[in-house]
Amino acid sequence: MPKAFAPLRGEPLLLHALRGVLACGQVGHVVVVAPSTHLEAARALTGGDARVDVVAGGADRTASVAAGLAALGPDEDVVLVHDAARALTPVAVFERVAGAVRAGHPAVVPGLPVVDTVKVVDEHGVVTATPARELLRAIQTPQGFSREALERAHASGLTATDDAALVEALGLPVLVVDGDPAALKVTTPGDVARAEALLQDGRYVGQ
Repeated sequence: MPKAFAPLRGEPLLLHALRGVLACGQVGHVVVVAPSTHLEAARALTGGDARVDVVAGGADRTASVAAGLAALGPDEDVVLVHDAARALTPVAVFERVAGAVRAGHPAVVPGLPVVDTVKVVDEHGVVTATPARELLRAIQTPQGFSREALERAHASGLTATDDAALVEALGLPVLVVDGDPAALKVTTPGDVARAEALLQDGRYVGQ
């Protein structure tokens, strides 16, 4: 089963994610990129909302984002790329990211301070550096871009698991704004338990 369709309190992660995205007043058009085997299932979750289109994804993340870009209208110049696994991302995070892009930043990502000590190691597992924690951020989604910057990044021929890394490779600045602990990536049983607790406590704005 694709991760976006995994259940959280009886509903697919994608449905929770859509609620949060569509609750943001700055979002006018949503393109859901789904595996070709799950297009009808994804369409069913949209509830017929005219703001949402569903398209087939590609072989990897970069190809899937490119498919989403191809489905945008000609006048849509701010693009947010979101991971449905971060299904409980608060509306305020979408607003911060979109607002910063509209203010002129070509790429914007939400992030949280890193609380653990992080070590850089070589291929033998030997520590080569200890970055200062105050300079590190754990990056979340949605990642926001001017359409021109994101299309340039995808035309570069590079691939990455992070679209901001593609833009960064062009030499463009990537701004980090405040993320939110609720925007956790739901992948492990422990993540599911934390997400269910957020829903139970009513701390998720998009529910």
